[in-house]
Amino acid sequence: MPSGRGQLIQSPPSKAGSLSATELLAGLSSSQQGQVLLQFALAPTCSVDTYHVEYMTVGARGEPATASAALMIPTGSDPVCQGPHPVVLYAHGKRVDKLFNIADVTNPKWETLALAAVSSARGYIVVASNYAGYDVSDLAYHPYLDADQQSGDMMDALSAAHTALTALNVADNHKLFVTGYSQGGYVAMATHRALQAAGVAVTASAPMSGPYALSAFGDAVFMGQVDDGATEDFVMVATSYQHAYGNLYSDPTEVFEPAYASGIDSLLPSTSDVNTLITQGRLPQSTLFSSTPPDPEFAPITPATAPAPLAAVFAAGFGPGNLVTNAYRLGYLRDAQAEPDGGFPKRTTGVPPPNPANTLRQDLKANDLRNWSPTAPMLLCAGNSDPSVFYLNTRLMQDFWTMNAPDSEVTVLDVDSPVGNGDAYANVKLAFAEAKSSVAAAAVAAGVTDGGAAAVLQVYHADLVPPFCLVAAASFFNMY
Repeated sequence: MPSGRGQLIQSPPSKAGSLSATELLAGLSSSQQGQVLLQFALAPTCSVDTYHVEYMTVGARGEPATASAALMIPTGSDPVCQGPHPVVLYAHGKRVDKLFNIADVTNPKWETLALAAVSSARGYIVVASNYAGYDVSDLAYHPYLDADQQSGDMMDALSAAHTALTALNVADNHKLFVTGYSQGGYVAMATHRALQAAGVAVTASAPMSGPYALSAFGDAVFMGQVDDGATEDFVMVATSYQHAYGNLYSDPTEVFEPAYASGIDSLLPSTSDVNTLITQGRLPQSTLFSSTPPDPEFAPITPATAPAPLAAVFAAGFGPGNLVTNAYRLGYLRDAQAEPDGGFPKRTTGVPPPNPANTLRQDLKANDLRNWSPTAPMLLCAGNSDPSVFYLNTRLMQDFWTMNAPDSEVTVLDVDSPVGNGDAYANVKLAFAEAKSSVAAAAVAAGVTDGGAAAVLQVYHADLVPPFCLVAAASFFNMY
């Protein structure tokens, strides 16, 4: 077996399958997200051959590890399907399924179909890592939101893909685009940063809805703005950093309530689905913190009530059967008081705290992306009402670059905002507003009394925003 980073384990890689343009159209038509892509005339032109690429990488401590990726190649007689092709390096969103494989075209998920249709079926080669710790990877954990490991993993996937392309006699045209959504938005930005530092030219990038400003995001959660999906997120990030740095705890009960502490280091990702883990009592559904304030002064943020549209989401993060101990939350909050982040809750320096003492805050700072500036064009796409990855992440990156790199070619797109004069993304915003209204109207018709607000929030991050940001990213890349 190859031992070097980025080495291809099997050459040529195994073919996972092919999807014709007709099959892609049928797959897209069967989902609401796919129908969004079709309404923007992003119909597939090429068929797509998908390969399962296995390669060498490293874990968070530099230990040798294997990982896998999808390699999607356009085929067909249309000139756009003929090479050489530009390359899209794609980072997927958070997955709790340890067996997740984005190269599976026999039972393709929405993300696989969307990638194939929007990129590969329109003339791009796609390289999409499953990440270390997933699919056939031999790493026993996943380095979630570990900027150095995840960006290195992506670069290793790209290196292996280039070797595979040579073995398959397929040429690229040396244009490289980087994108991803949610966790993948963070990974895409970290990868752009790492490629730039390594002297590898990035043509353009489009991070989407990512938790880039990790220090500020973590502070917001502990200050009562508990995000939707926080119990999964917290387990994944805390155990990831424990594996990487070994500094969060000597015993998991220093952070986690005893009911959940046993086996927490290896809980996620899992071969069991989250509902099973909740039923088994191994993970609470939404209660990250106790509804009893850790100190009376923190009663107003147990939970937070502003911004008001997300108050119900925050409230769901508090209650009995909480995941994180009150003592740990109190220690975190005291450190945030002593060493505040420069972007949240007040904007001062715009950067992470200089000297946090809490080890989780140290690790979040180490992986916060407010420390670089892109030299290639970038599109930041998100929605301002996201209950899972708060828009403050996008806003803080925009603020940071406005202050520190005003000449950077960074375009910020809030798909959930009014259309401006000469707005290049007016069609995306108008269509998003229509889709959002349709979700709300369906909920009202079903008898809800909140105007459909809760129904919109329920699908906002995972279903509503992604196809519109993908459309925007595709349009942005076509400019280059």
